[in-house]
Amino acid sequence: MRNQLSIPVTALALLALAACGTETGSGSATGDGGGSVSTDVPLTGVHWSVDSVTVGGKKSAAPEGAHVEITSKGRAQGNYGCNGFGADVKVVGDTITVGNAVQTEMACDKSRMAFEDALRAAFSGKLKAKITDGKLTLTTDKGDSIALSSQKPAPLVGTKWTVNSLVTGDTASSMPAGTEKNAYMTFAKDGSVRGSLGCNTFTSTAKVSGSTITFDRLATTRKMCTGTAAMVESHLLKVLKGKVTYKIDYRTLSLTAENGKGVAATSTPALPEK
Repeated sequence: MRNQLSIPVTALALLALAACGTETGSGSATGDGGGSVSTDVPLTGVHWSVDSVTVGGKKSAAPEGAHVEITSKGRAQGNYGCNGFGADVKVVGDTITVGNAVQTEMACDKSRMAFEDALRAAFSGKLKAKITDGKLTLTTDKGDSIALSSQKPAPLVGTKWTVNSLVTGDTASSMPAGTEKNAYMTFAKDGSVRGSLGCNTFTSTAKVSGSTITFDRLATTRKMCTGTAAMVESHLLKVLKGKVTYKIDYRTLSLTAENGKGVAATSTPALPEK
């Protein structure tokens, strides 16, 4: 099984690893698909988080980060669970017609790749759409279905951001095996930031201005780190230093330092501040 793969960031535009930006929740299109949208079902302009896929009667829960957005210009974009994708779509009434998709080619663990294959197969061709209380169900002619929920963008402050990708220059890498959920950070209302570098924990303060975050010097614990944990920690120390650019795309936070080092992280709700 391949746990780590380096690929060009230019191929990861759909994964929101842009080097600059601001906190957003628009999920704006990256091009004009040239399709048409005329629908009685409010599908467009919404970030739909994939909950599960049911194929041949077998239901599979979605991994973190799987989502779909449909723009008013006839374009669907999102993430299958591992790789980002884009496809032209036409929406007429309650019927969505999804064209051939293009996607990135990142390798993930077997369970994510299996879910990705199922979602990619289901999210194609003609689909019937039904929305009930913020829940969207897309059903194929064969009776397979995709369950999705509308999702608001995660705020920078008060969210636990778990690092899931490391960036160096024009190359992004998935987290090394055994380190997948070890590194994280949480920004507080008082300007403090704390978290884990993958081995040692840290505290600091951070000033947010426009599209940048300026970190003060990190105070860390002194645990000895070896192997991949040491590599992840070394990378993060080079990112969380001084001024960095940041961007939020719903549940993905991208940080890029002036030295070309960067990370991508996904959100989970943080504990309330005391």
